[in-house]
Amino acid sequence: MKHPVDVHVGKRIRQRRWVSGTTQQQLADQVGIKFQQIQKYETGMNRVSASRLWDIAHALNVDVSFFFEGLADDEMPADLSGMPSDILSDKEALELLRSYYAIPENQRRRLFDLARVLSEVS
Repeated sequence: MKHPVDVHVGKRIRQRRWVSGTTQQQLADQVGIKFQQIQKYETGMNRVSASRLWDIAHALNVDVSFFFEGLADDEMPADLSGMPSDILSDKEALELLRSYYAIPENQRRRLFDLARVLSEVS
């Protein structure tokens, strides 16, 4: 049976890998394992050891703590805005986030301000 922490850590690996545009094969090569093992980590089928998590964090340019962020919120229902508690598991949201950070910073700030104004109107 999958442990909820392993599932959460796996989701966070997948999210960060996807946002960074890294394939499972590329991550596996950087860490020195087979891509099938990355698949098992991402589904929570296999538990990630501390040393392997350290290597994955380094390869994905995040602190190890990144993989545990939001852990307490995993069992939380969607909030009143209708947004799921695990927004980063939504592929569309991840694609939007990746596109957003591809925009130059000054334009990104203006887009952010526009989105804020539009959300207040609705």
